[in-house]
Amino acid sequence: MSPTVEFDAMMSIGHQATRVPRLEPESPSAAQGGQMENAGAVPAVEPRILNILLVVLNALRQSDVECCYWKSSRRLQAVLSGESDFDLLVARSDQHRATQAMLACGFKRFESANCHGHPAVQSFLGYDDPSGRIVHLHLHFRLVVGQPLLRNYQLPWEQLILASAIPHPTLPIRMLDPTSEALLLLVRGSLELRRRDPIVLRNWQSAQEKFELDRLHLAPQVDRRSLRDQAARLVKEDVAEAIAEALFAAQPFAAQHRLQARIRKELAAYRTYNSVDALVRGIGRAILWIAGGLNKRFVHIPRPWSRRAPGGGIVVALVGIDGSGKTTVTTAIRQWLGAEVDVLPIYFGTGGGRPSLLLLPFKLLVPMASWALGTKPAGSSHGGISDRPPGPFYSALLAVWASIVAVEKRNKLLAARRGADRGMVVITDRFPQDQIAEFNDAPLLPRLAKIPAWLRRFEANAYALARRLPPDLVIKLQTTPEVIMSREPDMDPLVIRRRVPALQQLTFGGAAVVSLDAGQPLADVIRSAKAAIWQLL
Repeated sequence: MSPTVEFDAMMSIGHQATRVPRLEPESPSAAQGGQMENAGAVPAVEPRILNILLVVLNALRQSDVECCYWKSSRRLQAVLSGESDFDLLVARSDQHRATQAMLACGFKRFESANCHGHPAVQSFLGYDDPSGRIVHLHLHFRLVVGQPLLRNYQLPWEQLILASAIPHPTLPIRMLDPTSEALLLLVRGSLELRRRDPIVLRNWQSAQEKFELDRLHLAPQVDRRSLRDQAARLVKEDVAEAIAEALFAAQPFAAQHRLQARIRKELAAYRTYNSVDALVRGIGRAILWIAGGLNKRFVHIPRPWSRRAPGGGIVVALVGIDGSGKTTVTTAIRQWLGAEVDVLPIYFGTGGGRPSLLLLPFKLLVPMASWALGTKPAGSSHGGISDRPPGPFYSALLAVWASIVAVEKRNKLLAARRGADRGMVVITDRFPQDQIAEFNDAPLLPRLAKIPAWLRRFEANAYALARRLPPDLVIKLQTTPEVIMSREPDMDPLVIRRRVPALQQLTFGGAAVVSLDAGQPLADVIRSAKAAIWQLL
């Protein structure tokens, strides 16, 4: 499958990272103004930038959206290559045009699942097809700062910041002049470097190092008096003087606790919540953040904690013959998407994946049962297989196993649909089906001759539920029998030759189906799967 991207027609750049030709400044007057006395400090290098970011920056410029990148110039290269979030400060009067430009360039808006978002900040995710990266871009219509879980300060400095922004020497974007960047750095550091936020506490050392490296990077570019005069326009004279001194102090800024307290006191009027309200909200959000992290890593309850998919969640099922790479691709998709969106992983198989607590005790007994049986009857796919039909002992064990598996599949089907209904992206390894009896994830009891009718109906009802709750997207990993036999030498070749064409016939209740050649390089399979999922979101 060759993935397509909506914005490909807008530009014909086919590389993961593009060298951008040098651009003239947007405004000659701005280039010659007083603020540009420090502009020479901006490195005159041609940064490498992801295609989708170049597209959206050009679109914002063509739409006459007044905006600027307002975070660290030292980390701009990481931002442009998609390794870090891209934060743009946008004039409030241009917010709707900015949103329209983002959507037109293939970005999608993702809402916060809990109360962590802010009404003056919109989060957009975009997919850069050549690199396979998800790009996270924030539009800030207000200067909202503070700790990650509770950005409690809204500074009314947007117009001053936008007016003093300077054009980047090579890109269609404006960025902070060094004086304004230094002022915001010290203010943000005072408000963010506090251990009461669990995210900051978890990354305390790296957070301190980040602010200190930014300070050392800016100090040679900034004139002390200019910084003091800029700060004096926004805060009291004595605080402005202290801010100017702090940028050039020998002591690390993280250790300047007295100055940080003075800045917080000076900016107390701009807090969204008072001290008590902020403390209560902070504790509540910290509890939710910790619970969400535990759920994401261990429990996997179908409840969103981070960001919900726009337009509602989806269920994506990866299916294929054993050896086609389902588990590997599923893991790669989870890692790619799970960093930005709530992803619920579900394993519908009974092999090496994560079983439910219901199935786990029985799964632990499988090696003992396999040893007792010696060989498996006809119809099995792996291991030593005889030509005899299932005997009484094997039939009894399989009946118990099939009943437990049916209950587990029913529970997981309901969890998958509930997770999608709540805005999550559900990624399943396999998916139950009763269309082809001998194919993967089909009912097990039809293999046995003497089974009570009520038990057959019990199992069949679980698989019938899969038809009523089909996935939104099925990604079929198809390849030749020879490839499967080379990857699964323990699998019966006759079973492989029957299942390869059977996979093509599966419809999964009319769900959207994308077929990928699992015999191609793994990186290409993963990239194609990413593109198919992103198109559906």
